[in-house]
Amino acid sequence: MEIENTYRTPDLSEASFLYASGQKLLGLEDDYSRFWFVFEDKSTCERLSNLFWQKEATVNAKELCDSIRTLKDLIFNRERRGNRNEDKRKP
Repeated sequence: MEIENTYRTPDLSEASFLYASGQKLLGLEDDYSRFWFVFEDKSTCERLSNLFWQKEATVNAKELCDSIRTLKDLIFNRERRGNRNEDKRKP
């Protein structure tokens, strides 16, 4: 996947909406100050994001709740792994 065709957002609500809308999540990037959700298909994500921020988007409520839970799990699992690795390095 070309980097130019990816869409990145640090916003959990926006990312959850995109995920619930069927956009493919490519990964989670950590820049040490926040996590970024990276999605495929920049143009579609930008269109959906505009609808989201304009309060004109619709999505299945159950899908949205499931997406929030899934993305939070990704963040918390990443943080836990990071903390565990730090603990192993301590004398």
